[in-house]
Amino acid sequence: MGERLFAAVVPPAAAIDELARWVEPRRDDAWRWTDASDWHVTLAFFADVDPWRYDALVERLGLAAGRTEPFSLSLRGVGCFASALKARVLYAAVVDAVDALPGLAARCHTAATTSGIEVPRETYHPHVTLARRNQPVDGSRHLRALAELATTPWNVADFALVQSFLGQGPRGTPRYEVRERFPLGRASAARPLTETSHPE
Repeated sequence: MGERLFAAVVPPAAAIDELARWVEPRRDDAWRWTDASDWHVTLAFFADVDPWRYDALVERLGLAAGRTEPFSLSLRGVGCFASALKARVLYAAVVDAVDALPGLAARCHTAATTSGIEVPRETYHPHVTLARRNQPVDGSRHLRALAELATTPWNVADFALVQSFLGQGPRGTPRYEVRERFPLGRASAARPLTETSHPE
């Protein structure tokens, strides 16, 4: 079994703090709430990466970053998967004014497939997961409580390659570790910065 990895935009500390001020008072026992330190916007998920394919993936993700100029994001409002009345996931919605995320996500997907990594093609819906449930529930109360959620826009200058370790986080959740960061645009000409840390 290979490594579980994903490419993601990690919000800066100021955006995390703003989001936390909305979420913390509304945490309850009906949901498994994600830790603020793990909040991110997934670009592409790589469920099974053979170690010998890792360097090729890193190289191609760097090229994907080089073809993407920095852009602005913010969070505004909330939603549920699969629906408000049968909610399993509660998320913060992403405002992507220049529609940069779908293209970057597609380039990350291509970086994986051309490295020989199988990635299913799915409709891309950028979001930040706030809470999960095993059984569906009416999520209307939380949708109303968080309807006015909003953060100040921030500049996205890079994205991260993150490793997921199942069951190693609090309450059996995954533990995340940033492996690489890829600067966007011309700054990506250098090899990405290698890290071993949690997402900010």
